[in-house]
Amino acid sequence: MTIIDEILVCANQLANEGKKPTVALIKAKLAKPAPLPSIISTLKTWQHDPEFISVTQEEDIELNSENTPPSSEEVKLIIQQTLNDELAEMKRELSDLKELIKQLSKRLK
Repeated sequence: MTIIDEILVCANQLANEGKKPTVALIKAKLAKPAPLPSIISTLKTWQHDPEFISVTQEEDIELNSENTPPSSEEVKLIIQQTLNDELAEMKRELSDLKELIKQLSKRLK
């Protein structure tokens, strides 16, 4: 299960309990620590799905049944994709900040 899946599961569990998923609540519920930008970006796009509250066992079995380690090329691709995702998120956040600065500048004039 990816960290995003785990964040989504936690958010759905909290929503099913009648609680609003927040960064703090999600962070406290995660099995492993996750970067705050990942939690924030995932929560921004999260849509409540009451049925998505646990990891499918098939996915875990697939991951555990793989006996061969990934090749260095596969590792490079995974790292590159992760870096691309993080860079895209940073660009979105930068764009949001620029827009906010413009709006604040207009208010001050």
